[in-house]
Amino acid sequence: MQEYTPAPNILKQRIILVTGAGDGIGAATAKTFARYGATVILLGRTIRKLEAVYDAIEQSGAPQPAIYPMNLEGASPKDYSDLAETVDREFGRLDGLLHNAAILGTLTPLEMYDLELWTKVMQVNLNAPYLLTRACLPLLKKSDDASVVFTSSAVGHKGRAYWGAYGISKAAAENMMQTLADELEQNTPIRVNSIDPGAVRTRMRARAYPGEDPNINPAPDEIMNRYLYLMGADSKGETGKSFKAQEKN
Repeated sequence: MQEYTPAPNILKQRIILVTGAGDGIGAATAKTFARYGATVILLGRTIRKLEAVYDAIEQSGAPQPAIYPMNLEGASPKDYSDLAETVDREFGRLDGLLHNAAILGTLTPLEMYDLELWTKVMQVNLNAPYLLTRACLPLLKKSDDASVVFTSSAVGHKGRAYWGAYGISKAAAENMMQTLADELEQNTPIRVNSIDPGAVRTRMRARAYPGEDPNINPAPDEIMNRYLYLMGADSKGETGKSFKAQEKN
């Protein structure tokens, strides 16, 4: 996949919603999707950051994006229904959904994990992707070729000491991806996969590994090939699979 070369218009006329679009990998994917022709809906909690991404996309000459502020930690089922209604009214369908937003929580033994923080991590990393996907399924079904991508992690595939709520939430999200893929494979245009970005130069990585030299890891915009592949028509037919953004061929 490192050798994958997307066509310049691989995402032309696609409507793609990206969560956590104000920073890090979310901002990079939003800008990249737009550069390859997509109309991107930027979802995040910090309007200032979303506006910066919006401005960068507009100045690049890419299709005009949209901003939808939402705090996933406190969002109710009605908030997700309202979002879906707004997207339906403004765009009429959804061709792509990238679940990128997540919070790390803390690296602590399970027996000492703060219960309030546990609930927050599960709300953002697990419940929010479920509620958002559920609300958007009717919109995704209106597409001729829709792609839902969950963000995975190595600690979601094999548990690791002290990764607590984050690792467990990612393991559950991986199972949710597989379940959705199995349910939607027949009679819908929706494919569902996950992607593990690996070690990337982001604020979350710096929090998890404060002693690590960030320059040993790629910047978010250096790992975009697999994201483009999964959101574009070239991955049609691929569903229920786990991909690694930095996997070597």
